[in-house]
Amino acid sequence: METLQIAVDAQGVARLTMNRPEVFNAFNEAMIAELGTAFDQLAADPAVRLIVLAGAGKAFSAGADIQWMKRASEATQDWNLQDARGFAEMLARIANCPKPTIARVQGLALGGGFGLVAACDIALATEDAKFAVSEARFGILPAVIGPYVINAVGPRQARRLALTASRIGAAEALGMGLLHEVVPAAELDAAVQRWVDELLMNGPQAQGEIKRLFAQLALGPVTPEVRELTAQTISRVRMSDEAREGFGAFLAKRPAAWVPVAKQDLSQ
Repeated sequence: METLQIAVDAQGVARLTMNRPEVFNAFNEAMIAELGTAFDQLAADPAVRLIVLAGAGKAFSAGADIQWMKRASEATQDWNLQDARGFAEMLARIANCPKPTIARVQGLALGGGFGLVAACDIALATEDAKFAVSEARFGILPAVIGPYVINAVGPRQARRLALTASRIGAAEALGMGLLHEVVPAAELDAAVQRWVDELLMNGPQAQGEIKRLFAQLALGPVTPEVRELTAQTISRVRMSDEAREGFGAFLAKRPAAWVPVAKQDLSQ
């Protein structure tokens, strides 16, 4: 791929790195298409357990490439609609990936870069990272990323971020729920590894089931339909081979089959 680097280690950890550091990993049509393809490929690869999304250089992602936005402003409505649909599909592939996803954030996460962070399951950042839903500064709006921003930080904070387009620091992003951990820059990779280790201890099929089920559960009353959905799901999953292995391993006081050999001492 032209805009991405992908590496998968022996434990099934895929590290997907946006590789346009000269423009702070701003994305254009090519990067959007390659991100969507990469997540499809990694989601379908049985050897991949989880995905770490990162940015090369000083920034995670500065959002939309200004040359891409200039082309969009001069194109037809039909071109813009197809282009926006491609962006929306890419974010959906990240959000709906059946495997856990971690955003590794340093420097800037602006506009669409903010959306990438919000679409991942877990997000870690350096103490000096800056975030903004910056579209209004350019006379547009955060339409495609909007649902993911709202899901990550709630409607009122999302509205404030979009209306002001102001930058916030990592500590504030942590407080509003966009991030799960903030660390000094020198400790970012170690922090990512801690989360990777935790995720690898758990059943991969169970993690996929969690993501599928939770995507169907909205905040609000637990209706009879919701109760039935949850009951149907757990009754099916309890009969799976992975569940039998998980309970058998617990009773036998041994690591489950999916725990990497290098991590098996952590499960005791």
